Amino acid sequence: VCLSEFYISKYPITNREYQLFIQETGYISPKDWGNNQYPQGKEAHPVVHVSWEDTKYYCEWLSQKTSKLYRLPTESEWEKASRGTDGRIWPWGNEFNTQNANTSEVKIKTTTPVGQFSPQGDSPYGCTDMTGNVWEWCLDCFTEDEYSNRNDGVSNPVGALQGELRVIRGGSFFYLKGNARCSRRLRLGLTGRSDDIGFRVAISVTDKD
Repeated sequence: VCLSEFYISKYPITNREYQLFIQETGYISPKDWGNNQYPQGKEAHPVVHVSWEDTKYYCEWLSQKTSKLYRLPTESEWEKASRGTDGRIWPWGNEFNTQNANTSEVKIKTTTPVGQFSPQGDSPYGCTDMTGNVWEWCLDCFTEDEYSNRNDGVSNPVGALQGELRVIRGGSFFYLKGNARCSRRLRLGLTGRSDDIGFRVAISVTDKD
């Protein structure tokens, strides 16, 4: 798989960042918030209880605010940012380490501030929390045979963009290490929300300026 250059956020979008979106747009806040305020002490935690549709509106707001075309990463971009080019199992390598990610093995049982497991858990590109903490929405629709149907040397693949199921990646605090592998992909409906699903944003180099 060949990908054009892109930028992806170092961390998942945090409660503090999402609150600015809520304040400026009047958009409905996540259900674990009270009076449009994130839970006390969790400003640096990844925002959760956001659906794929919620992330779409956030990206539209951020694009308008910055005059740059922000979006969710495709799952190919997400995987590249997570595992690099050497096919590693987890962002840091092929041996799992509980010091590197907030998965069920660590027994924290909730989200942690973004970057808590950095730098030891970072990907080859310096991305943090790509394993554990929260599942992350991707742009693509989920199709079971997406990878088996790809030809060698495919460039900038994007799965179907019309459909009810979307890809989530990365595992979470609630799941064991097997579900946190860089290659692991699950699915969820467009309006699905959970206390262990968040997102990060991406932008193509050609859309940066």
